[in-house]
Amino acid sequence: MSENKAPLRRAEPCGDGFETKSSKLVVRAKIIRAIREFFWSRGFIETDTPCMVRCPGMEPHLNPFKTRLKEERGMECDMYLITSPEYAMKRLLAAGWKKIFQITRSFRNGEIGPLHNPEFAILEWYRAGADYNDIMKDTQDLVCYIAKKVFGRLRFNYAGREINLALPWQILTTQEAFEHAGISRHIFENEKLLRAAAIRKGYKITKNMDYSDVFFLIFLNEIERHLGAPKPTILKDYPISMAALARAKADNPKYAERFELYIAGLELANAFSELTDFREQRARLISEQKLRRKLNKEIYPIDDKFISALEYGMPRSGGIALGIDRLVMFFTGAEKIDEIMFFSPRRSPEAGTGAI
Repeated sequence: MSENKAPLRRAEPCGDGFETKSSKLVVRAKIIRAIREFFWSRGFIETDTPCMVRCPGMEPHLNPFKTRLKEERGMECDMYLITSPEYAMKRLLAAGWKKIFQITRSFRNGEIGPLHNPEFAILEWYRAGADYNDIMKDTQDLVCYIAKKVFGRLRFNYAGREINLALPWQILTTQEAFEHAGISRHIFENEKLLRAAAIRKGYKITKNMDYSDVFFLIFLNEIERHLGAPKPTILKDYPISMAALARAKADNPKYAERFELYIAGLELANAFSELTDFREQRARLISEQKLRRKLNKEIYPIDDKFISALEYGMPRSGGIALGIDRLVMFFTGAEKIDEIMFFSPRRSPEAGTGAI
């Protein structure tokens, strides 16, 4: 053994804390097994895509981890750990795969806290010939399947709230959700009026804040924590400016066919009817590049292989990303993400759990 490496230590039982965490980790493993059983039983194929890519996601508020790849003949290039396997999985759809899912690791620099870890487990699935309504049904069926398979029940307690997973779940549009915060549709759809409403509410609004900044200021403070109790909430139809990878609603192109899943105020998933128009997709990614520049963020190249796949002909599709760690948190009643991870950079071996 190298002198500069500490020997591995067996995690020592340390009372109820160790036993509680161990039981949650066993539940985690059972949930992941149930996820695979659910998708295989429905004719999905489990895929495997790269975790290190040349072109990461363009989302303005995400910060990918960057590394340097040494190539042949001394050449080097920048590479990034994925924030999501989305681009690669859509390329598989364009190549002819109809129903695919993946459980993998994703990475987002700077995201760390009770609900965030910079490395996390993510489940994504995509269906050709589907839209976000089909993915909504998949999501409800999956969560209920896990609840019955692993726990034998549909009622749970999380963060002091009783949650009933039995269908039907609550389905709200974003505009309807803002009505509960006193924001009418007329105001919600007008950036100038929404800014004025936020100021009247007492929020500090600067000239550099755009529509999405004001949206989230109100949403995170007044709406999110109320979603998903006593039933899970599917929050759908986001403003089109907040869904760069989603298809616009045919009957109202101001909004996108996007939804998020909330349970007891906890955001668990983000889904779309996928945008398949390669020209529009490129334009939206260019717009996100401009926003990243405005925010003084690193500018990434557009993934031409992804755009080429859309041009080749990605079918009408629906897809979703679901955070496995947060799903496990809900089912086990965990308040912090560390409680349901075997390893976390925020913990140390001295905790006695084997986490690092």
